[in-house]
Amino acid sequence: MKVDKTIENGKAVFRLEGRLDSTTSPELEKEIMDVIGDLNELVLDLKDLEYTSSAGMRVLLSAQRIMNSQGSMKVINVRSEIMDIFEITGFNQILTIE
Repeated sequence: MKVDKTIENGKAVFRLEGRLDSTTSPELEKEIMDVIGDLNELVLDLKDLEYTSSAGMRVLLSAQRIMNSQGSMKVINVRSEIMDIFEITGFNQILTIE
């Protein structure tokens, strides 16, 4: 998985590419946790994310919980395959998806 991030004025945008699974989710979690304390907005762009496992979804949920107490988080450009997973698991009710 490739992570491209930009951080400016308390807003971080993470662009994810590839597969978010048990092998790659610790990398994303570390990258998010390294900066989340200074954020008031977190955007996850999933346009190029091909797959997510339950391990990847746990990272998203953890970030959402933190951001609920200090700002906002949204997920954008979700592919239909990933949206299907979010709908089956109920994550579409937990995450802000645009």
